[in-house]
Amino acid sequence: MNSDKIIEVTGLTKKFKDVLAVDNLNLNVFRGDVFGFLGPNGAGKSTTIRMLASLIFPDQGTINIFGKKLDNHRSEILRKIGAIVEKPDFYKYLTAYKNLEILGRLSGCDISKKRLYEVLSVVGLAERAKSKVKTFSHGMKQRLGIAQALLHDPELIILDEPTTGLDPQGMKDIRDLITHLSIDRKKTIFLSSHILHEVEHVANRMIIINKGKTVVEGEVQELLNSAKLEVTFITDSTEKATKLIKTAFPDIQIKSVNGNQFVLFCNNDLISEINKNLVGNDIAVSSIVPSRSLEEYFLSLT
Repeated sequence: MNSDKIIEVTGLTKKFKDVLAVDNLNLNVFRGDVFGFLGPNGAGKSTTIRMLASLIFPDQGTINIFGKKLDNHRSEILRKIGAIVEKPDFYKYLTAYKNLEILGRLSGCDISKKRLYEVLSVVGLAERAKSKVKTFSHGMKQRLGIAQALLHDPELIILDEPTTGLDPQGMKDIRDLITHLSIDRKKTIFLSSHILHEVEHVANRMIIINKGKTVVEGEVQELLNSAKLEVTFITDSTEKATKLIKTAFPDIQIKSVNGNQFVLFCNNDLISEINKNLVGNDIAVSSIVPSRSLEEYFLSLT
């Protein structure tokens, strides 16, 4: 991982009347990260993003982006950021191309025709460039919003809940686009979501916040590997297998037993040992399916 910090937030605090939306928040995003910013609705994610985009100002704390203080270098920093904050909006009776052309002019950028078609191609909308936005699905509008954020070729892309309201195919399209922007376009991406399973697929680092406070921050795989997994075993003798596990591994919780399968919670490094014990006691194991997701991890923390 590159040690170059793109975002450095220290002691960030924001209060709205009696509601403490963000409470002494610290986080670091490094160049090349797909950084998952996770938490339930109302955790303070959108408030934090609005502060990062300089739409509102913190009561306390500092925000450094690209190594410079946001409040001292606002214009310079924002020129290198592309963002979708909440729901992207467009002129529905104009084409995708015309919308981007107008939005480019409003931003003060001189965007060429070639660049407009390039960003439409990046988000998979080149063939619909001349279609009116009113004919677009919700997922296509989300991708058009990302195209808008890419117009000026930013180094940092901030996405606030980009998969909200999408069907499974729409979610996959956005995931694939985020992966493409990170790997092929070398963008640093700050991805806010409450859909934890989605972030698990694309993020390399993450922070989970709740009630405006940090719960945990670190490498996604390291954090998941330290958490217990839900593991499903299918055997030829469920009764014999569960009795053996209760004796040999008394600390392991067996969640459920159903027919020829049972589900338990255990750490990743115990799975092979459990299997070895079962097979060594003449219990045939036909399937082992670990289910590792941020949902369980988040619930165990909060």
